[in-house]
Amino acid sequence: MNILLWHVHGSWTTSFVQGPHTYLVPVTPDRGPDGLGRARTFTWPDSVREVTPERLRETPVDLVVLQRPHEWELAERWLGGRRPGRDVPAVYLEHNAPDGDVPGTRHPCAGRDDVTLVHVTHFNRLFWDNGSTRTEVIEHGIVDPGHLYTGRLPRAAVVVNEPVRRGRYTGTDLLPALSEAAPLDVFGMRTEGLARHLGVPEDRCRSADLPQGELHAAMAERRLYLHPIRWTSLGLSLLEAMHLGMPVVALATTEAVEAVPAGAGTLSTRPEVLARAARAYVHEPEAAAEDGARARQAVLERYGLKRFLDDWERVMTEVRS
Repeated sequence: MNILLWHVHGSWTTSFVQGPHTYLVPVTPDRGPDGLGRARTFTWPDSVREVTPERLRETPVDLVVLQRPHEWELAERWLGGRRPGRDVPAVYLEHNAPDGDVPGTRHPCAGRDDVTLVHVTHFNRLFWDNGSTRTEVIEHGIVDPGHLYTGRLPRAAVVVNEPVRRGRYTGTDLLPALSEAAPLDVFGMRTEGLARHLGVPEDRCRSADLPQGELHAAMAERRLYLHPIRWTSLGLSLLEAMHLGMPVVALATTEAVEAVPAGAGTLSTRPEVLARAARAYVHEPEAAAEDGARARQAVLERYGLKRFLDDWERVMTEVRS
């Protein structure tokens, strides 16, 4: 089956393209947001093929996976007039939790009868107003990086992109107090100058934007994974940390309460509770390793790659029938 999808979310796509199909990823000369082509920092199989808009007009497509509202029009134009959901089967994948007038935010696909709307968490399906559109939830699946945890550094790993711009969404305002409990290493895009912005000593809040190939090993050297994000979908970095065997200290918000079971870490809406848990892990490496092992077992059972691909195969078969 030829599946057309745009390179929007590198981590999610890395799991999706492990399936048995051919994945057509648009590429444009500028490799802009609508034509990124193949990933440069993730490992994708040869079944992911770059295709120009001109070639798409004549390319057989069995399914379109839409991920942004403007892709409806873009797909129809680049497919030579073939309409997603009418002339070509389509699903709309929603990566994000709703924004704006939550919980009254109406989804762009609400009320449509020509598409199946797929959410990545049950929380997202619950909080979006989906109208009468057929909806499914396919929870994340992760390409297992392996049990790499050493925890040799008594520091907390945090993975977040653009923490200064995103502010309260990502819990950036909580980091100064949390850095007093455990020194932080914040990985992600546009994290430079974070300590200065927060007004904390550099050694208590270091930041770096590592290549994807180096990130997992760096995370696994830290004693714990800290997830201070207030409002997001379920961050794949949280699930990756659990796969690595890291204990988790996280705000009990959105889908995190479903993903992190008892014994795998600490969840709370009280930052002082998270601070106590982080401090305890820093000083008790054996307890950290034990909770991290439980986190890994739990995430393999619920967010394994095979279950993810099987769920997608079922939905894609239903959409095309």
